[in-house]
Amino acid sequence: MIKTYLYNAQADQVLHDIELGQTDQWLSHPDNLLWIDLYDYNAKEVNYIGQVFDFHPLAIEDVLHGSPRPKVDRYDRYYFFVFHALRYDEESDDELTLFDLHVFLGENYIVTLHRNALPAVGRVAYHCLRGPKFMNRGPDYLLYAIVDGIIDEYFPIVDRLGVRIDELEDELYINPARETTDEILALKRTLLLLRKAILPQKRIFSNINGRYSFEVREDNRPYYLDLVDHMERITDTIDTYRDLVNSAMDTYFSIISNKTNEIMRVLTIMSTIFMPLTVITGAFGMNVPIPFQEDKFMFYLIWVSMLLLSVAMIYWFKRKKWV
Repeated sequence: MIKTYLYNAQADQVLHDIELGQTDQWLSHPDNLLWIDLYDYNAKEVNYIGQVFDFHPLAIEDVLHGSPRPKVDRYDRYYFFVFHALRYDEESDDELTLFDLHVFLGENYIVTLHRNALPAVGRVAYHCLRGPKFMNRGPDYLLYAIVDGIIDEYFPIVDRLGVRIDELEDELYINPARETTDEILALKRTLLLLRKAILPQKRIFSNINGRYSFEVREDNRPYYLDLVDHMERITDTIDTYRDLVNSAMDTYFSIISNKTNEIMRVLTIMSTIFMPLTVITGAFGMNVPIPFQEDKFMFYLIWVSMLLLSVAMIYWFKRKKWV
């Protein structure tokens, strides 16, 4: 599905669903801006757009086969970006799902390609249909509006992870169970994937005049600085959460280890108490003549002796603060 949006600078209005055969005519005016959005695309549509704008075959290959990490590549007349949008589903095995957004940014055009519906792109398209709010400030501002929507979707995910970490810390001291380990590992995996998605994107915008960045108009530069600030907040929060999860894992293992030591201590004391009793019963249970064997009170005397010995040993353990 190919959607087109054209900002006509002379009329100060946005047209949509225009014919791509007139692309050269529309782009001839430097103040015009053409946005082409491909959703749930196929190879034929991508190759067609690549022919219209003469995109490099390597960039087309990245679009068709996906890219493992966000990046920006610079070509002669345009920039090629890869961004990652996220979808969070706490009930699924893979809590975070990455969706690629490929962007070609030219002097007065922008092409976005995504296989899945992205709310950030949909919101910008909604406003573009109703006015030139996002398209009358240049392609770099339109790119900012889309990426800012993607980054804003990260914040609810980060907030939810913070709530889960708080619940995990409470559970550690109240009722640590086997499921606690699964929750810790799930949080570590989700935080790692979130960090893997946000860090490369932060590098793209961290220095808008750097070697691997792109040109940004002076009046649009504050927006990108604000975008970098948002990503800095997310990365700092992720690092803090990662430390908290690691600390929670150490605490969990310490609690389990202490419980195991306590159980072993009790079992050791019980074994120590029963060792002399076993010797006594074993001695009197031998099939050889034993003194006082015929005495009818000997049975009770043996039991009283073992009871007194057990009490004396428990008293001694408590005095040594072993129990």
